[in-house]
Amino acid sequence: MAERSLRGMSIGAKSLESDDNVEFAERTEVAYICPLGHKTILPLSAEVDPPAEWECRCGRTAKIENGENEEADEITKPTRTHWDMLLERRSEEELKQLLDKRLQMKREGWFPDYE
Repeated sequence: MAERSLRGMSIGAKSLESDDNVEFAERTEVAYICPLGHKTILPLSAEVDPPAEWECRCGRTAKIENGENEEADEITKPTRTHWDMLLERRSEEELKQLLDKRLQMKREGWFPDYE
């Protein structure tokens, strides 16, 4: 039985391709520093513009080291909140009517209680 068993590789364990004739993309290293002083160095493609901000491992926003856009950061467009986007589509009176309708449906038992 042993002479008739098949031998092979496990799927996905090893690649049959080699690195011959492979040209790697040119890279640059970009450093980011967060307010707590953590430094993150990322290898990025030389063809792309690196983002001005990166999320640090501590969760804060890290800025590019030796950033050139410090003046541009002061003039930024305010972030649109969910409430702002709702007000673009509906007036407050329409939203109030929708809320009242949903609360009435809840009272009438249209939605199950998850308690």
